Amino acid sequence: MEFSMGNIQFYWDKESTNDFYQKLADSNVEHVYLGESVCSKRRELRLGDWIEIGSELSKKDKSVVLSSLALLEAKSELATLKKVCLNGELSVEANDFGAVEILSQAKIPFVAGAALNIYNQYDLKILLDRGMQRWVAPVELSRDWLLNVSNGCEELGIKDKFETEVYGYGYLPLAYSARCFTARSENRPKDQCGLCCIKYPEGRKVDSQEGAELFRMNGIQTMSGTIQNLINDLPSMTGLVDIVRMSPHSLEVFDWLDKFQSALVNHSRISLEGFCNGYWHKIEGMKTV
Repeated sequence: MEFSMGNIQFYWDKESTNDFYQKLADSNVEHVYLGESVCSKRRELRLGDWIEIGSELSKKDKSVVLSSLALLEAKSELATLKKVCLNGELSVEANDFGAVEILSQAKIPFVAGAALNIYNQYDLKILLDRGMQRWVAPVELSRDWLLNVSNGCEELGIKDKFETEVYGYGYLPLAYSARCFTARSENRPKDQCGLCCIKYPEGRKVDSQEGAELFRMNGIQTMSGTIQNLINDLPSMTGLVDIVRMSPHSLEVFDWLDKFQSALVNHSRISLEGFCNGYWHKIEGMKTV
């Protein structure tokens, strides 16, 4: 089992982003995702910058993947998507079926991102025929569901023909919307947002009426209010999961990467107070087993 570092889903300034990837270069993570998958207005780093960072990480023996936008709403975004898919240097995580079509037509192998919402072996076979090499499971899938899909893939003869990746740590991306919730929370129209989400490097908290932290607003993205942490569930992933993804929200993710890698070897268990892992256990996602 290996580990990946997901792309930064929040809006960080260029200096913080560069500092993060400099630290990442010296980490033991095997796979790295780069790029913007939430909002096309976030341009602290351009495509050329991401490719340059990817090239440097590749020199550190990292397998680098460029993530595509999950929700396209303008022709300009489609043009950028084509540039991302046809960048010629880095592999691509397709988070939209437009990306799948571009990559398939160009006969370029790709990673099927969680935003594609693939839930069964039949869809996986279709994507496999189109060039999929890795499937990132939707964040709400349980171990039991994953096991059923794995058995179904075995029946279709495709079980060992692609890798399976799950979100193991981080705020979970739950939904995308044409409306920008962060801009709306500051009474700004979406087209005049002032890029206000850069003020919230870990998203903006949304509490329930009872005071419980329910969600995180991240531009057009709704995320879980609590960090998912599957460190104690690593043994149950044996035979099902090839790659465990760490989704960054701060430099704290590197401490947890070390803990995950240690737990995989030592089979240690830790307290999960303040975290959640419900989806993996087929209960409410915000709960903890």
